[in-house]
Amino acid sequence: QLQASGGGLVQPGGSLRLSCAAFGFTFENYDMTWIRQAPGKGPEWVSSINNDGSRTYYANSVKGRFTISRDNAKNTLDLQMNSLKLEDTAVYYCAAHISDVMVVTSPYLRSYHYRGQVTMVTVSS
Repeated sequence: QLQASGGGLVQPGGSLRLSCAAFGFTFENYDMTWIRQAPGKGPEWVSSINNDGSRTYYANSVKGRFTISRDNAKNTLDLQMNSLKLEDTAVYYCAAHISDVMVVTSPYLRSYHYRGQVTMVTVSS
């Protein structure tokens, strides 16, 4: 019910835009999150956005470089990634959690109600 896309190979300093399309649930009722897992490392929470898009949250490692956004009319979630670094190399997942007072910022996919397919981002020269 979540399909991520947009990954690929990019040089350091480059940009990529990840997208996540939602199907089969009421998208506007869910807070959305991006999580990533680098090769050989544990999962890392990247960014979250609340259900109406009015609040966004970022990990310190991506703050100022990544921008999360959503379009509730199109049921889509995006992650614009600029100034990419080698350490951004990872598989990226989108995830959804029913909207609550506090936005969930867990790095663990089991914390979310819906989890998307992976999309791989490789930053390499």
